[in-house]
Amino acid sequence: MNDAKTNAERYLAIWNETDAARRRALIAESWSEAATYIDPLMRGEGHEQINSLVEAVQSRFPGFRFELIGAADGYGEVMRFSWGLGPENGEALIKGTDFAELEGGKLKSVRGFIDQLPEAA
Repeated sequence: MNDAKTNAERYLAIWNETDAARRRALIAESWSEAATYIDPLMRGEGHEQINSLVEAVQSRFPGFRFELIGAADGYGEVMRFSWGLGPENGEALIKGTDFAELEGGKLKSVRGFIDQLPEAA
């Protein structure tokens, strides 16, 4: 199994990838077929729905990038990490913490929590 930092960075790279074909390939490499994603604002199951969630976030926040905040932590098949979303080379306006379960080195489920969300978002 890869370490938590590697998995968290790979996960965030998917959310930052704007090339649809490349993003779908990254999802296929990193997520199990029946993977689920849930946060307070959205949910999806399977590669296509997860890809649609990423596209929706990119559409709502054009030019914004996700970055890892602090150190990712994990043991066994679980991990947690915090992230920030903001303009490239700017301050993160939205922040959250995600908890992920892995299966065979691939993401099986991600549960996201929003730690900071401006009213305008």
